[in-house]
Amino acid sequence: MKEFSKILHYARPYTKNIVLAFLCLALTSVITLILPLIVRNMINAVVVQNNVEALNSLTFDLVVIITFQMVFGVTTNYILGFVGNRITADFRMEFFGHIQKLSLSFFHSRRVGEILSRMGNDITVIQKALVTIPVAVFRQTITLLGGLAIIIYLNWKLTGLILLILPPLMLFARVFGKRLKDLSAQVQDRLANATVVLEEMVSSIKVVKSYTREPYEQKRFEEGIEDAFDAEVKKVKISAAFGPFILFLTFLVSTALVWYGGRQVMLGATTPGELAAFFLYAIIIAGPIGTFVRLYTQIQEALGAIRRVYEIMDLKPIVQQPENPVVLDRIEGRIDFDHVTFGYSPERPVIEDVTLSIHPGERVALVGPSGAGKSTLIQLLHRFFDVNQGAIRVDGHDVRELDLTAYLKQVALVPQETHLFGGTVRENILYGKLDATEEELQRAAKTANAEAFIRNLEKGYDTIVGEKGVKLSGGERQRVAIARAMLKDPRILVLDEATSSLDTQSEHLISEALEQLMKGRTTFIIAHRLSTVHNADKIVVLEKGRVVEVGTHTELMEKEGLYYHLYTLRLFDDAPLTLEEET
Repeated sequence: MKEFSKILHYARPYTKNIVLAFLCLALTSVITLILPLIVRNMINAVVVQNNVEALNSLTFDLVVIITFQMVFGVTTNYILGFVGNRITADFRMEFFGHIQKLSLSFFHSRRVGEILSRMGNDITVIQKALVTIPVAVFRQTITLLGGLAIIIYLNWKLTGLILLILPPLMLFARVFGKRLKDLSAQVQDRLANATVVLEEMVSSIKVVKSYTREPYEQKRFEEGIEDAFDAEVKKVKISAAFGPFILFLTFLVSTALVWYGGRQVMLGATTPGELAAFFLYAIIIAGPIGTFVRLYTQIQEALGAIRRVYEIMDLKPIVQQPENPVVLDRIEGRIDFDHVTFGYSPERPVIEDVTLSIHPGERVALVGPSGAGKSTLIQLLHRFFDVNQGAIRVDGHDVRELDLTAYLKQVALVPQETHLFGGTVRENILYGKLDATEEELQRAAKTANAEAFIRNLEKGYDTIVGEKGVKLSGGERQRVAIARAMLKDPRILVLDEATSSLDTQSEHLISEALEQLMKGRTTFIIAHRLSTVHNADKIVVLEKGRVVEVGTHTELMEKEGLYYHLYTLRLFDDAPLTLEEET
């Protein structure tokens, strides 16, 4: 049960609530054990004693006791429901926070649907286990031990008949419990696969519709659901046997009890009240026995869910915060790549022995064919990954020695494919600085040439942009992203060429905004279009992960090397270069 110990610590802040709930739970269980004794006395008062006053008094006592039982039961259910949902909420928040801390390599190897399944389906299974299993074990243990003690006192011979039910139930639970555990894991995994298909279809709906692949996606999803259904049916076949089998054994033992107990009454060895009480206790005891069998299967399901969740929770980020980090309150902007080598897998380096020096405020363009390593170099600068060999230094400090949060607060990225969140324009711009004033917000929008179109939106800054900014044009999304970067006021700026797919008017507006954004900042421009790098202070030409040329536009044209070759592929400066950012 070491898996359960991983999640039980979430209950510690609510110890007082849980203790109160279990106290009420104990009282309801004790009352359940007292009720058959009162019923016994009531039957004897009628059948044996013919005592009306005793019957009335016992009836009043019974009403009072079951009222208390109801109050304790309501209290228990509310507290445990509240605590169970609170623990689950805490667990989900920690799971979300943990995922954010993981390095990019994790997201490269996992699909979104799989992560969503862990957050949704598996944690829901764990929630049920957290609430139902400890409660059921506590309640049924009190009921079983207390009931056994009482019936042994009442009639030890009849008790032996009840205990006959235990061995077959334990064998049944052992045989089928493991199978249910395996099938539960299969169900969750296959549901995760179906969720992946759903997530991919929604995020790529334009491509799906453009290629008229709705039937294909429907088939993929149906196959995933059918696989999950098949596993669920196998699980149901086994689960379906539990109830009837337990009921069969219960009635079998009950029949034996009535037969044997009836003979005892006829022989005068016991009273009708005692037989009725014993029969009630037998039913009470049968409940815990059956519950323990069902709990075994629930525990197996929960263990599988916990293991799947902790496959992620136990992962450590590859990129770690240093033990004694250097905090740079304000970066000057000197960047040095010192014999940097890196590969997503060690045997296949993407960057090899790159050495560069960039001065504060310089504009550096990175150009090269697809797969040359441009984006990888920038990801290393962001410290999304750590270099395999060499070092990247910022103002003379290895980035691995810097406080990661303080460092990244001074780095901004304006990507080619602008990502906006589904909220308002205001929320998307404020993402660059959450506590910015209205004046700072509007100044950033104005500098980014975004204020005019924002004012013309239905609700201005409070207009919902839709998922990924779908309600805005490409140029409008880019200007919102630039305003966001301006509000962040970074010292190091990365521009993944933002104008290559825009119309002339949008490109002009964005170029003006980018010019304002680059002022006084060390800037890296990943160039897909060579007309944008004419004014760069330094052009770095990459090929197969190596730096093959460095210089200004004029210098590189005079060398007639790779840059010259790439540049002369097109007759017009404003024509897009046939280069794409590597994936």
